[in-house]
Amino acid sequence: MSAPLRGQSPSPKSPLRSPLLYSSALVLCAAVYVVFILFTRHESARRYEQHTKARQDAERRADDAAAVEQLGGSELAIRGLYVSPPVVHPGESAQLCYDVANAIEVALDPPVGAVWPSHSRCLNVTPKKTTTYTLTITGASGKTVSEQVGLRVQ
Repeated sequence: MSAPLRGQSPSPKSPLRSPLLYSSALVLCAAVYVVFILFTRHESARRYEQHTKARQDAERRADDAAAVEQLGGSELAIRGLYVSPPVVHPGESAQLCYDVANAIEVALDPPVGAVWPSHSRCLNVTPKKTTTYTLTITGASGKTVSEQVGLRVQ
């Protein structure tokens, strides 16, 4: 090409020869790629958190079900009834302890104090002679369960 003559305007430059066009396109491609990477990582983290939460919820439900089952489940039960010590001398006291599950009423015969549904309740007893205590519990359906324990007086 020859140089333009005096008084003639230079020939227009092609837009495809502009470095600004190519650098802008390159920056745009890089920005799209970065946005794509950030979006996919965000989605991956969100799916991982959802999966982890679902797994933790399932484990918690299993643990809660095991705890309920360990504490008696839905079954009406006397899980523990004992006296300590099992033998006393006249005038001495012993502890009568009980543990019940799913009871709405508790009765003790012979009565020695107030009783109610509890997972751990103890009463002081001081019998004058060997005594057999009967614990009877009643569930919401009206079903009853009884158990006996003896305290020897020597």
